[in-house]
Amino acid sequence: MVASIGILSRGDPESPVPTPENRGRLYRIYEELEAAGVAVEPVIFSEEELDSVRRQLLSLDGVLVWVDPIVAGRDRAVLDSLLSDVAEQGVFVSAHPDVILKMGTKDVLVRTRDMEWGTETLVYETIEEMSERLPALLGSAPRVLKQLRGNGGNGVWKVRLLDEGSRSTQSAVEVLHALRGSKLEQMTLGDFIQRCSPYFEGTGCVIDQPYQARLGEGMIRCYMTHNRVVGFGHQFVTALLDPPAGTIESPSPSPRLYYGPDKSEFQDLKTNLESRWIAEMQSLLDIDTYSLPVIWDADFLLGPRGEDGEDTYVLCEINVSSVFPIPDEAPAAIAKAAMARSLEAKAQR
Repeated sequence: MVASIGILSRGDPESPVPTPENRGRLYRIYEELEAAGVAVEPVIFSEEELDSVRRQLLSLDGVLVWVDPIVAGRDRAVLDSLLSDVAEQGVFVSAHPDVILKMGTKDVLVRTRDMEWGTETLVYETIEEMSERLPALLGSAPRVLKQLRGNGGNGVWKVRLLDEGSRSTQSAVEVLHALRGSKLEQMTLGDFIQRCSPYFEGTGCVIDQPYQARLGEGMIRCYMTHNRVVGFGHQFVTALLDPPAGTIESPSPSPRLYYGPDKSEFQDLKTNLESRWIAEMQSLLDIDTYSLPVIWDADFLLGPRGEDGEDTYVLCEINVSSVFPIPDEAPAAIAKAAMARSLEAKAQR
């Protein structure tokens, strides 16, 4: 075998090790790596088995990681420390925790807000700052508030002022959580801000963006390997849409549709990413091309139309920690990049 690569996910160490017939959603990644002559093995992470996971990782040339920021109340703090340690000892890690902190948390929206994909985005470092600044920003249009790290809509809220003549923490607001099954609620702005207090724990913060009126036209997910687009996803997201009349819950989302990198409707977006936007992001965040993950994605909403009637695009999130599902065309590119980086790591150890 030319290289050895682990595929790491969170799980119960007592559960059976995935077999070729039971690899779940990542089976195509296994197939493409094995077809290239790579020895692939599953790595099941849990905090209770830290030493054995460390030994396994140090026996490999590289590891691809699929672990969400928050799973069953547990974050990635222990895992990220482990991954940083094994990377220092010469194992290729994607995505590296340092890169996740640069581009895979919600504050990337603040750090890149002056780019073409950016919008009027703020960060609240403390709950006191949020209490002071947010009331004045709430007007005729809602705002979207996001905790620094989360997944599945957890910690993402749409907030609408009910009376534009009143802008204080005592003002009545309507809030909707993006987490599946959430219901529209009314409360004072001060009560909502207090609800967000856990988001400020540790190094946390809250990101504030304008709500995009064209949300109902769908979200475009661009899948990338390093600095190249390897596929698209398109979904009519409903999590923050106003509930249908007479209800208080957003409608269920439609399935996401997946396409290869040549999908005609998304070529303008692909060109923007590959010719300008990714390089500009790299410069702002100080990330070289081969430190970009072998699989990551950027979610875009349609912004206001330009003077020429053409679409504009607003970045709403970059996902790095656990990117899946992916288009059928993507695994081959992921495997090629992962093998190249792992072989580099192997040669240098």
